[in-house]
Amino acid sequence: MTLTLTEIEELAAAGESETLELKATTGERVEGAKAVCAMLNHRGGTVLFGVQQNRRMSGQKVGDRTIEQLSAALSDIDPPAFPAIDRVRVRGELMVVVVTVPIGQQQPYSYRGRAWRRVGNTNRAMPRDEYHRVLLDRLHGQHRWENEPVPDWSVDDLDRSEITRTLDEAIRRQRAEDPGTRDPTELLRGFGLLNAGRLLRAAVVLFGSSERVGAEYPQCMLRVARFHGIARTDEFLDNRQFYGNAFALLGNAERFLRENLPIAGRIEPDRFERVDDPLYPPAALREALANAICHRDYSIGGGSVGAAIYDDRLEVTSSGPLHFGLTAAALFEPHESLPWNPLIARVFYLRGIIEQWGRGTIKMRELTTSAGLPAPVIEDAGGCVTVCFRLGTYVPSRVEREVTQRQRAILVLLAEAPAGLALREIVQQLGNSSIQGQIRNDLRTLRTLGLAMNEGRGRGARWKRQ
Repeated sequence: MTLTLTEIEELAAAGESETLELKATTGERVEGAKAVCAMLNHRGGTVLFGVQQNRRMSGQKVGDRTIEQLSAALSDIDPPAFPAIDRVRVRGELMVVVVTVPIGQQQPYSYRGRAWRRVGNTNRAMPRDEYHRVLLDRLHGQHRWENEPVPDWSVDDLDRSEITRTLDEAIRRQRAEDPGTRDPTELLRGFGLLNAGRLLRAAVVLFGSSERVGAEYPQCMLRVARFHGIARTDEFLDNRQFYGNAFALLGNAERFLRENLPIAGRIEPDRFERVDDPLYPPAALREALANAICHRDYSIGGGSVGAAIYDDRLEVTSSGPLHFGLTAAALFEPHESLPWNPLIARVFYLRGIIEQWGRGTIKMRELTTSAGLPAPVIEDAGGCVTVCFRLGTYVPSRVEREVTQRQRAILVLLAEAPAGLALREIVQQLGNSSIQGQIRNDLRTLRTLGLAMNEGRGRGARWKRQ
């Protein structure tokens, strides 16, 4: 819509910003075109010709030749953009020329061979790596790794039971209608995984047989490890690699975490037994793993998904950076769902593993904070995205899986009492004075294992978590 003079005056009075540039005359059309280019690469905006830097509406005489010269300057923007150009009379023959553009739909835009971006009220040259990243995002819609055909694969190379299971689960969750057939070719066509009768790479990632996937698509790999300590340089307690389709990898990851994560325990008031909870909410870990599998960059031949357990945290990693301008901080705010691999993500949605509304990361935060843990942290660095889950005050070690339930309950109490507890206090909190002798033996066992220590002697001795 054409702005009125009053609206232009109000706009100019606010001063230059991310979405507004002021130019005294169209003689500055080259700089104005740079601003338009930068706004196309940002949030859109307006350039006013005929307004001084002090925001005074000076205006200028505007003829057909003026508009032709301005249009010629704007035509050097690539890919072509078509800004709205309007003339608004200030007084007499003096006018303000208003050039307006929305957010560009074909970013990145360049002007005379150089891309520009808007930073505050300035126009700055876009770094080359950022230009290539934005260009890749644009081309990704039409030419993605996942939607390329694999002519040497057939339905016989896929796990047919997994295909059928996916449809049945989608029907059960009311996310798909029953097509009246269980023919795998027809089901794959319904999932959007066939093009002109040929399987797409997404079908291989989702349903490929583990043997052939491992041989031909090494990036379909899961790395899992349990470290004895808090750094990657520490000793491995367990270290494995799995190859296979997406559902097989997700299952292997969840199985590894169940086998290697200790149980976090607590003693609830007015209860005599210890309550055991998973160290991290399983639903939050599943969400992180599913997101890693769906949104990673499969074009990286040496890429993978990883799950690493440390004494103080758990990390889920996936190859490739965040895309579409998303930042780690923005993932914990309401945001649009923009999957890097929409075909793969759609099948995970049908299966009921993920949602389609950009709530996965928000759900992870809700689950962890509800469990009394710190909110997860997402980092986009080093060519991969890492989701880090950290522990609260109680940090059980792997060896605790080998002790008795009562001994684990004692460790919970000691972890929650940094100043230490006397034997009588431990017995009192466990609520059974008749087993004081057994608890004394438990404490000696925990000391031998290096899990507890005592200070002082006799009745004054205090036990602490080691």
